[in-house]
Amino acid sequence: MTFKKNLEMKLARVEKDLTQADLAIIIGVTRQTIGLIESGKYNPTINICLKICKVLDKTLDDLFWS
Repeated sequence: MTFKKNLEMKLARVEKDLTQADLAIIIGVTRQTIGLIESGKYNPTINICLKICKVLDKTLDDLFWS
């Protein structure tokens, strides 16, 4: 199953000057998980989505439900 690439999440992460590894450490996942979410190869749980939104100061709509 392929999901849409998450360019909104990548842009928000870069705007916060965070690497994939930085974001992963903050929310408690691996760097590979962040890469897979951004590339559209992994559908994160709602808990991971909420953690990402909190760190990036975005809503679920902003990053995941456009």
